[in-house]
Amino acid sequence: MGTIHLFRKPQRSFFGKLLQEFRLVAADRRSWKILLFGAINLTCTGFLLMWCSSTNSIALTAYTYLTIFDLFSLMTCLISYWVMMKKPSPVYSFGFERLEVLAVFASTVLAQLGALFILKESAERFLEQPEIHTGRLLVGTFVALSFNLFTMLSVRNKPFAYVSEAASTSWLQEHVADLSRSLCGIIPGLSSIFLPRMNPFVLIDLAGAFALCITYMLIEINNYFAVDTASAIAIALMTFGTMYPMSVYSGKVLLQTTPPHVIGQLDKLIREVSTLDGVLEVRNEHFWTLGFGTLAGSVHVRIRRDANEQMVLAHVTNRLYTLVSTLTVQIFKDDWIRPALLSGPVAANVLNFSDHHIIPMPPLKSTDDSNPITSTPNKPSSPPPEFSFNTPGKNVNPVILLNTQTRPYGLGFNHGHTPYSSILNQGLGVPGIGASQGLRTGFTNMPSRYGTNNRIGQPRP
Repeated sequence: MGTIHLFRKPQRSFFGKLLQEFRLVAADRRSWKILLFGAINLTCTGFLLMWCSSTNSIALTAYTYLTIFDLFSLMTCLISYWVMMKKPSPVYSFGFERLEVLAVFASTVLAQLGALFILKESAERFLEQPEIHTGRLLVGTFVALSFNLFTMLSVRNKPFAYVSEAASTSWLQEHVADLSRSLCGIIPGLSSIFLPRMNPFVLIDLAGAFALCITYMLIEINNYFAVDTASAIAIALMTFGTMYPMSVYSGKVLLQTTPPHVIGQLDKLIREVSTLDGVLEVRNEHFWTLGFGTLAGSVHVRIRRDANEQMVLAHVTNRLYTLVSTLTVQIFKDDWIRPALLSGPVAANVLNFSDHHIIPMPPLKSTDDSNPITSTPNKPSSPPPEFSFNTPGKNVNPVILLNTQTRPYGLGFNHGHTPYSSILNQGLGVPGIGASQGLRTGFTNMPSRYGTNNRIGQPRP
């Protein structure tokens, strides 16, 4: 018999959770139209794929992929409605806005993969061109064009509408814009339709239908089957060129980059925040795009000790909230203390000498017996020193440093401060030197080599 958990909640499967969220979206009346267009899209896509097989036209297949992309865009619109219904959770504190960015990125990347597949199939057809049947070619073209335009103009897809305006223009849009300026110079009334730039999805639908119409006419007149392959390549290139800027833009949002068009405004706001009363420094600022049109950021602000934290926080938030809707501000007061480095006599009430190291300097001899070059006393009986170790200059006062080391109490050692001169006198300054030896600085007599030989003045064997 296994353990019986009386109050354990049943774990739902992935499909069960997905069905629950789908019911949540389907309860909204705005999603009913999207579901209806999705059902019509599946029906049209099925018929178009059947006609692609009967006509053996790869150009119609490439155009059908645009209908499949419309299905992805409808799914993205449903995800956008679901994101608006969901609230931030402890796991996803910023909400689910990045999910619609991921949906746009996935849809555009899949469309580009379909275009690459068409290019690969077209390259194979150039080697062996099959016969194209034009019976359903023109019918499939108008069915796909009508449904695509009807879907794009009837359903307001907020994510794709934002991306199409914020992303850079494609090469197809630039060429059409050049032609539109010339045309609008003759007919000014068309400027509201063609300028400043056309909707990229409507543009590629019209351009693909135009290529299929040319294909149909050339095959019917001259039986020129290779034009079907050329049209397929043209539609694939237009699809790839249209989707690529949107993939780049949504990919940068997923990488949490700062939008280039707001960098100057953010720098201006940071300078304004740094001039507020009580603010000493603004650092570690980081701003990124959370979703389409939503900017998030975090910043650290160092203020004076006497400044009001809540007042500074209110002013900083008020300045940055004009651009950054989701903002995290960390305020900390200036508690940095400069380390003590004093020289000369120190009063007893200023420093606690138990917490400091006292380094007394060796006593200086009279200046008459010192060598001005090496600052060491002249020793006529010994050779001149090659080096000068620990030879302080004139009139040097003791230096007092902070003691920040932890002493190992309880180990049986003497933790008192041992003067530097006593260390030298005990022979602990240099290994192997006895009490009668010293450093070669003129304090005591010292042999010409280091060692433990105490027979000073005796001849060597």
